[in-house]
Amino acid sequence: MPFKTVHDAAEPVGFLIANSKGEKLLFLTDTAYCEYKFKGLTQIMIECNFSNDILNEQDMPIGQKQRLLNSHMSLERVLDFFEDNDTSKLEEVHLIHLSDGNSDEKLFKRKVQEVIGVPVYVCGA
Repeated sequence: MPFKTVHDAAEPVGFLIANSKGEKLLFLTDTAYCEYKFKGLTQIMIECNFSNDILNEQDMPIGQKQRLLNSHMSLERVLDFFEDNDTSKLEEVHLIHLSDGNSDEKLFKRKVQEVIGVPVYVCGA
């Protein structure tokens, strides 16, 4: 089931994929945040593009920084997402779409794992 996301592209969407066994995968990338709440998720693939702290240390054009803030999900928003959603059935999380220069995969993995208590994987790392 597709759902609307917040990105600077035409008609961006995320996906909730469920099967008859009760497994539910949430695929959420290319979005600044998620306005929806989900129950019973078993797997999550979620964008964790940057950290506000790391981004604030970068010397980059203000337009580029604003674009990241307005169209990509930060570590802080990812952590908020987990607080706002039912993670009682969650089995694993995959962090995706990390920025090369504005992220720290070890830090992100550790922070998310501390909050949710299930295995966390960084895709593409």
